[in-house]
Amino acid sequence: MNILMIEDNESVCEMIEMFFLKEEWEATFVHNGKKGLDTYLNNQNKYDLVVLDIMLPEMDGMTICKEIRKYSTQIPIIMLTAKDTESDEVIGLEIGADDYVTKPFSPLTLVARIKSLKRRANAQTHSTELEDSLYEVETEHLKLDRNTREVLLYDTLLEGLTPKEFDLLYTLANSPRRVFSREQLLQMVWDYEYFGDERTVDAHIKKLRQKLVQNGPQVIHTVWGVGYKFDDTGAID
Repeated sequence: MNILMIEDNESVCEMIEMFFLKEEWEATFVHNGKKGLDTYLNNQNKYDLVVLDIMLPEMDGMTICKEIRKYSTQIPIIMLTAKDTESDEVIGLEIGADDYVTKPFSPLTLVARIKSLKRRANAQTHSTELEDSLYEVETEHLKLDRNTREVLLYDTLLEGLTPKEFDLLYTLANSPRRVFSREQLLQMVWDYEYFGDERTVDAHIKKLRQKLVQNGPQVIHTVWGVGYKFDDTGAID
């Protein structure tokens, strides 16, 4: 795996590099925001994952994340946020980050998050054929294939989903009308414990809904006090 880490603290990068080498991961470390974005744009096919600090010289991490998402919705992005910056965490997730790690953090925590995201991303293939026989999930108005990462909603291809948004939709749609709590979704989609940080689910659901509604009536519903469910029955007369 090849990782791009944009972080201005060189000491942190030196420490993280040792852990990456132990995993036999290649990594590029850039300490300037603008240079970091240029590094990604000039080598888009090189990197498998981006680790991105928020506070950076010349260009902040939020702007970099938005720019990267203009070119790729698939590359996993982990944002590094300062302690007690809830708004940064939520905004980062809403603009396309797949995960965040709060500073100060253990390098082992970052490694675990990277492994989790990569396991999910590895499910993607480069097939572009839309064959009904390939769809694992078929409901009244949705067809979804986990191998090709293709989604048809209201007979229209749904594009631009990030890896986590796709995984959320797959989990919900695979059990239509079943209500999932936020804790269940954290465990099933993120593949590790978030220790009760439910903002992650809410931020991704909000962004996913914004994309789904472009194809037609909303299919993800809030069950107040419990969680979320997928239900497209009767969505269109």
